Amino acid sequence: MTTNPTTRITRRRMAALAATLGLSLAMAGAGVAAARGQANAATVRQATEKYHDLNAALADGYVPFYRCTEQPGVGTMGQHYVNPDLVGDPAIDPTRPEVLVYEPKRGGGYKLVAMEYVTLASLWDAANPGVWPTVLGQDLLFKPEGNRYGLPDFYERHAWLWHGNPDGLFSDWNPTITCLGTGDNGG
Repeated sequence: MTTNPTTRITRRRMAALAATLGLSLAMAGAGVAAARGQANAATVRQATEKYHDLNAALADGYVPFYRCTEQPGVGTMGQHYVNPDLVGDPAIDPTRPEVLVYEPKRGGGYKLVAMEYVTLASLWDAANPGVWPTVLGQDLLFKPEGNRYGLPDFYERHAWLWHGNPDGLFSDWNPTITCLGTGDNGG
């Protein structure tokens, strides 16, 4: 059977159009996924904006926890303010971080630098058997009992949304902040 040359051109054009449309849709999908990630960070920033004022954090149930945390040669986490009610709930909600992380300021006070998402492993595992906890598209990290905080097994993930971190947005340690001599390792 012979094919009309016009039909062959039309089929080629249709194939090219389909390929172009497919590529466009794939790129649009990637753009939507990237936009969703940015929207999540923007949403978390909006939800935590008020905590630049430490009094707002205290009023919402956050309390000082441990000491300013540092790891010499690696970086600092900062001073943690924990909301015990949120830690006692196995849910992970990006807009309601269990922990707010502050850097001590020269001359006194604190600057909000990050948030940390925390869930006790026993609570999470009981509520979500076989599911690894995530937040903002990132797996939480497992920390075993016997840690410096005296906590049982837990999952955690930092998000440096209020202070840049050259080691990455979700790294535990930030080499650009300091405890100003109040840290748990003397710094």
